[in-house]
Amino acid sequence: MTSQQKCTDGVGRRDFLKRLVVAAPIVWAAPGCVAVHAPPSPAAANELVADLVIIGGGLGGCAAALAAARRGLRVIMTEETDWIGGQLTQQAVPPDENAWIETIGGTRSYLALRTGIRDYYRAQTPLTARAKANPRLNPGNCWVSRIGCEPRVALTVLEAMLAPYVASGQLRILRHHTAVAANVDRDRVQAVRVRQRSTGHDIELRAPYFADATELGDLLPLTRTEYVTGAESVAQTGEPHAKRTAEPDNVQAFTMCFALEHRSGEQHVIDRPSDYAHWRDLAIPAADGVTYRLLSFDEPANQRIGFDPERRTGYWSYRRVIDRDLFALQPADDARYRHDVSIVNWGQNDYSFGSLIDVSAATAQQHVARAKAQSMSLLYWLQTEAPRPDGGAGWPGLRLRPDVMGTDDGFAKYPYIRESRRIAAEFTVCEQHVTTESRPAATRAADFPDSVGIGHYSMDLHRTTRGDYGRYGATFPFQIPLGALLPQRVENLLPACKNLGVTHLTNGCYRLHPIEWNIGESVGNLVAFCLAKRCAPRAVHQQARLLQDFQRELETDGVPLQWPLPG
Repeated sequence: MTSQQKCTDGVGRRDFLKRLVVAAPIVWAAPGCVAVHAPPSPAAANELVADLVIIGGGLGGCAAALAAARRGLRVIMTEETDWIGGQLTQQAVPPDENAWIETIGGTRSYLALRTGIRDYYRAQTPLTARAKANPRLNPGNCWVSRIGCEPRVALTVLEAMLAPYVASGQLRILRHHTAVAANVDRDRVQAVRVRQRSTGHDIELRAPYFADATELGDLLPLTRTEYVTGAESVAQTGEPHAKRTAEPDNVQAFTMCFALEHRSGEQHVIDRPSDYAHWRDLAIPAADGVTYRLLSFDEPANQRIGFDPERRTGYWSYRRVIDRDLFALQPADDARYRHDVSIVNWGQNDYSFGSLIDVSAATAQQHVARAKAQSMSLLYWLQTEAPRPDGGAGWPGLRLRPDVMGTDDGFAKYPYIRESRRIAAEFTVCEQHVTTESRPAATRAADFPDSVGIGHYSMDLHRTTRGDYGRYGATFPFQIPLGALLPQRVENLLPACKNLGVTHLTNGCYRLHPIEWNIGESVGNLVAFCLAKRCAPRAVHQQARLLQDFQRELETDGVPLQWPLPG
C-alpha cells in the first residue's frame, strides 16, 4: 500500500495515532554511554544480531555504517553485488556534486572519501609531477565532476575507510545478500531475512534499528512501511510543476552504464546486437516538441556537445575517468592508463521503457536486459554509424574496458537508479521549498530548523516511463530536514538512500552522491544517539532539547547543518 502526503512548510502530522509499541529486546547502557549493544547471544546459527542492520551497501549505506561504527555500535550491512559503493562504484557514475564541494557542501567524511581517491592516484599510479602536485586532481579531467575516477579505485578507498571496523568485528558486510522478508510487530521491525544469492541460504538479521539503503527502497514493501512512488499530483504536494493527477508508475529512467577507451586505427567493433534496428530507428519526442532518433546527436543540445574520441571532446570527456595526459607512462608500466577511459551515461542510453519498482522479479530482469541491449546498441552505433567530423561514420577503435568495471563485459554491475520508492514521511521536501522559480522573492531555500545536513544540485529529472522529457530546474542550496527521514508510522526503520521524504520532482536534486552520503551518515549518527539517550527518532524530532543535542553532535562529527548566509 502506498500513501501520498500533502507538503507544508511545517512539520507534517501523522495520519493516525501511534499504536502500542512492542519493542525488540534491547539492553540499554547507562546515560552518556556511546556504545549500546543488543543482547549478546540467544541467536541461532542462522541468525545474526547487531545494534543497526543496514540493508543496501550503496553510498548511503556505507556512510551509515561508518558513522554508527565510529560511535561504537555493532553494524551489519548487506549488499546485493560484490561491490559496495552504489552509484559511485557498481553503477559507474562519477560523482555529481555541488559547485562548492571542494570547500563546503559535503560532510567531513565525504570530503575524506574524495581526498582518499586523490591520494590513491598519487601513491599508486604513474601520475605526472604536475598532476600529482595538483591539490584538486581530477583523474579524468571530466566536466561533469571535479573528481572523475575509476569505479574500482573508489571501491578500494571505501573499503579502506570501513576496514578498521571490519577488522575489529564491529562491522560485518554480507555481500551477495538480498532482503526477502521481514518480521514486523505493529509499528516496529523485529527482523529482516536476507538470502545469499548463489546458495539460497537465509539469515535472520535482528537489531533495534534498521536502515533501508537499497537503491529502490526494497525494505518499504517488505516491512509494510507506507511509501510513495512516481509523480504526485498538485493537489497532494502543491508543487507548481506537479501533475494534475498522480502517476505512481511514472518514474525516471535508469541506465546501464559502460566504460570505453579509444584506440585509433584499431578494430574493436562488437557483433551487431540482434535488436539493433529497433533501437537505431526508435524516435522519441524531446523537450522542444520535436521527435529525434534515440541513437543520434540530432537534438540541438547534443549537437552542441558533440562526440569525438580522436580530438577527445564533447561527450567523450563528459564522464571521462582516465585522462591519459595526466600519466607519465614508461614502456613497462601498467597499460590501463595509456588511453582515455570514458563512462557512457548519456540520454541515449537512459532506459525509460519500464519501471523496476513494484513489478515482478521476471519483469524487472526483462527491463534490465533491455536496458543493457539499448546500451549495447548505442555502442555499436558509435562504432559503426555515428557521424564523424571528416564526413565518415563510426569509430571502430572504441573498446570496452571490463577491468574498469569489475565485470566480464565492461558494463556496470548494477543499473544506475535515479528514482526509488520514497517513505511517506513526517515531512516531505517539495519543489516550493528549494527551487528559485518557486521562490522568486527569496534569496535562499526554505529554512529547516530540524536540519541534519546540506546539499545542492539542480532539480535534474531525466526522461520518464510515461514519456516526460524531464526538466532541469535551478535550486537554492538546501538542507536535509530530519522530518524527511522519519516514516509517519514505523518507529525503527530509517531511509538511507534516495528513499527519504522527497517528491518525484525534488528527488531530482536530493539523489546525488554527497547528499546520499549525508543522509546515510545522519541516519547512522541518529541511531547511535537514540540508543545512547534511550529515546526514539521521533522524540528527537519533537523535543527541542534532544534535537539541539543531536544537531550539536552532528556538527562535532563534521556534518554541516546550514549554508553560509548570502553576502
